[in-house]
Amino acid sequence: MNQIQSVLITGANAGLGREAARQLALKKGIAKIYLACRNPNKAEAAKAALENETGRKIFEVVLMDVTDPKAVRAAVAELSTPIDAVILNAGGTGGQRPNSLTREGVTNIFATNVLGHFVLVDELLQRQLVTSTILYAGSEAARGIPKMGMNRPDLSQGTVDEFKAIADGSKFGPEGDPLQTYGYAKLVAALWMGAMARQHPHIRFVTMSPGGTTGTAGFDDLPLMKRIFFKHVGGVLMPLFGMMHGVETGAKRYLDGLFNPEFKTGRFYASRAGYPTGPVVDQANIDETLSNITTQDNAEQALRQFA
Repeated sequence: MNQIQSVLITGANAGLGREAARQLALKKGIAKIYLACRNPNKAEAAKAALENETGRKIFEVVLMDVTDPKAVRAAVAELSTPIDAVILNAGGTGGQRPNSLTREGVTNIFATNVLGHFVLVDELLQRQLVTSTILYAGSEAARGIPKMGMNRPDLSQGTVDEFKAIADGSKFGPEGDPLQTYGYAKLVAALWMGAMARQHPHIRFVTMSPGGTTGTAGFDDLPLMKRIFFKHVGGVLMPLFGMMHGVETGAKRYLDGLFNPEFKTGRFYASRAGYPTGPVVDQANIDETLSNITTQDNAEQALRQFA
């Protein structure tokens, strides 16, 4: 694999994405960091702050809305220099209308977490604009965190049709709980990454959960009471019980996934069973579905029907 000198990060103006950019800028050998953001004002503010904090002028803004495949394709078309690594960090609970459908026919929550990144990776590969590693921000929700009210996603058969039903929301109905559908979306993405690793052996595809992280923007659009719990009450109490850690720890997981060769391509790494923090382990040892080749391929085929 090529040495990583340049990195593109989606959702880079706040939370985990911004912290990952800061940590990368302080790492020897990093010469360029692309801040992929949808809001130009927030992106420029983050760039200025990062330059001030790190003392390095290596940041470049790339305007990209990962909820809109057309915008993703347009952003990639503006890139001319290959990028060594990509951190697919943008995500969340899908805004005020998480179950509403985009023009591609997927729910907002699925577009935010999966489809936009699927299109981004495809465009980068087709244009030969990525050389080393693609890291997707997974989540322990993909195999369930009962202690945090997130049940294990239940796949009946893992067929292409079932994955399409997850993408378009018909598996859950119009009132699907965003905390549960979020876990399903993250599961589909981890399976897709496994399929991509087999299709493109010259690139590392690592799914790495940042863990339960305080200070992240991922749950800003939850209903009021759930948002208060996760952002404020939980943000204070959960770290005391080992159920959340700081954004610095979450972002460091990203860097470990990029630079530590012990994290193998096609694998999904997250905390041990039942916990969203602590040492990371291969999740296939917890849920064998994650390493099922047929299920991985079905997830990838379903995504292609929306892209």
